[in-house]
Amino acid sequence: MNDQNTLQINNSQNPSINSKIDLKKRKMKRLLFVLFTIILVISIITFSIIPPIVMNSMVNGHIYFKKTYSASEFGIESNDIKLTTSDGLKIAAYEVFQPSPKAVVIFLSGIQNPSVTAFFGHAAMLKKNGYASILCEMRAHGESDGNTICVGYKEYLDVRAVVDYIKANDRYNNVPIVVYGLSMGGAVAINAIGKIPEINGLISMSAFSSWEDVFCDNMANMGIPKIICIIEKPFVKIYTAFKYGLSNTNISPKNQIKKLGNRPALIYHSKEDSQILYSSFERITKNVSGKVKVETWVKNGDYHFPTENIEKPEEDVEYSKHIITFLDSNYAK
Repeated sequence: MNDQNTLQINNSQNPSINSKIDLKKRKMKRLLFVLFTIILVISIITFSIIPPIVMNSMVNGHIYFKKTYSASEFGIESNDIKLTTSDGLKIAAYEVFQPSPKAVVIFLSGIQNPSVTAFFGHAAMLKKNGYASILCEMRAHGESDGNTICVGYKEYLDVRAVVDYIKANDRYNNVPIVVYGLSMGGAVAINAIGKIPEINGLISMSAFSSWEDVFCDNMANMGIPKIICIIEKPFVKIYTAFKYGLSNTNISPKNQIKKLGNRPALIYHSKEDSQILYSSFERITKNVSGKVKVETWVKNGDYHFPTENIEKPEEDVEYSKHIITFLDSNYAK
């Protein structure tokens, strides 16, 4: 006891020892602060460069398809047209007309395949059932202009150009317009019906709920820890805002589906979809109002494409029945 009292007295009587201890504490705090700052900066830089590293090879450039189709291969004729978007791009579209159609269906395909011309088989099927079709090759794909795929943020402008063409054409006077999309095209279809009130119906197949959702869902699917995926998501959103424009940041299927109103929709997804996870379907349908006429179609297994033969949909009885039944129940005269 006496020794401890003596040590305390000695320390209190020797301010240089106390100052050295305080100095060491301050140095340690500075060091920890510097280390924390360095780690924080490195983390921010790392999270910031992941989106452009992953996305640029995917979206920068033009998709030239190895395989395209002609209407004649499916026993029908098409009117090949070029439409100009409000941001100045020429978009290729293929019109399959049907006299006095029940509706005209706009087809949209995926981010890399197939060409929308693969849907001439759908156009032939719909023509037999009294529907006209316009196959829209979105920007940066096939015969359309553009060198940047906009992953749903701007492609609704391509659909807008098709809708304007329909509305200006007397042959489609008072004819309902339905937009059909597959994969990224499904996301664009939802964005388009949210942004374009003249569209009367929606068929969306395997759509993502937002680009940042599908980006981070796929990270998690590759085994990256969930906390990392959660942290990464706002960085993806920031990068897309930089790349596609701040005004487009809220254009996502899970937001645009809220604007569906009383327009009918058919939304498809498979539970084990390995390309766009089922969670996207859940986010989209969660935002649908209870009064909206939405039909959902869910398949077990990994079926990103709802049919194995996009070119010949009539060979898939279940698939073709879903499409025709939905259209006839809402647009048959």
